[in-house]
Amino acid sequence: MHERIYMDNAATTALDPQVLEAMMPYLTSYYGNPSSIYSYGRESRLAIENARKSVAKILNAHPAEIFFTSGGTESSNMAITASVRDLGCKNIISSEIEHHATLHTIESLSQSGQATVSYVKLHSNGDIDMQHLKQLLEESKEKSLVTLMHANNETGNMIDLQSTGELIKKYGAIFHSDTVQTVGHFPFDLRKTPVDFITGAGHKFHGPKGVGILYINENIKIKPFLYGGSQERNMRAGTENLYGIVGFAKALEIATTNYDADSNYIKGIKLYAMEKLQHNIKGVSFNGNPLGNSLYTVLSVNFPKTDKSEMILLNMDIHNICVSGGSACSSGADVGSHVMRAINNNPDLVTVRFSFSKYNTKEEVDIVVEKLKEMI
Repeated sequence: MHERIYMDNAATTALDPQVLEAMMPYLTSYYGNPSSIYSYGRESRLAIENARKSVAKILNAHPAEIFFTSGGTESSNMAITASVRDLGCKNIISSEIEHHATLHTIESLSQSGQATVSYVKLHSNGDIDMQHLKQLLEESKEKSLVTLMHANNETGNMIDLQSTGELIKKYGAIFHSDTVQTVGHFPFDLRKTPVDFITGAGHKFHGPKGVGILYINENIKIKPFLYGGSQERNMRAGTENLYGIVGFAKALEIATTNYDADSNYIKGIKLYAMEKLQHNIKGVSFNGNPLGNSLYTVLSVNFPKTDKSEMILLNMDIHNICVSGGSACSSGADVGSHVMRAINNNPDLVTVRFSFSKYNTKEEVDIVVEKLKEMI
């Protein structure tokens, strides 16, 4: 039997060996608390500040705009909560296909009466209806927060950060974008992008889990989300995840250096998979906009529903193939995908998300398609 084939890179990625190597000294020799004043602590503090400078330089932001967090979920919670609490946003505009870190935060703010929420319409392919966004901004009587993800983690659909940000700024609204799927996968120039908050998570681009960033535009002043010590310039209390932060910066550096080669390679794998699937499996279709403005790592595939295909994920797992499901409704504990319900609520289809990395190969795609033929 083949070795494990891992095609769920939108969920998490393998740690790059070079990243582990960069982290090792901080897991062993340099264990000083970054808040301590002796040399041992200063070495740790220096490592964090060098990581911050490196991340800021890559994203073309100022180091003072980069805050290290535990990941995308904390970063989004912090940005959204602060926009309502500190920036006077009484109205939130979002979409029904956001990550739960966004959706559950805005639902909580809405339920406690701190803000009203409106959802922007979606086109049938899953793209945001920009005309409707404009209309919602025009109709808003109060200051608004717009929170829209840069790339959807299930379909790969992307918004244009630049034009979306320009529209939002025209109405004096605050713009938070969940960029967890795109930081480390696309170049950013935050000096030129009209956005107030963006988020990142190290484990989406071959860095460690449990570490992320929140970019807060220098013109925005908010209060801390966690109280306690004076870490992260009084913005996030708690002893810093030293080796995580070092790993995050290293992973981002590698991703940026190899962006052209890696993104072309991964896109090649995605296109190859589309071709092989269309050629070998009858009635297969794709969600989102896979050949247009979309995440080159993600391919969301619909298979016709049959007795056999309903068990597809289980059978893939039995054959040592890791992918994730995304059907609108499914059995058992899994309530199914809110994204698919919003876009393609078709009970006759079984959806599987394949997400690729620099470690995948065309040979793996061949094996997976062969297995799928047997299963369907």
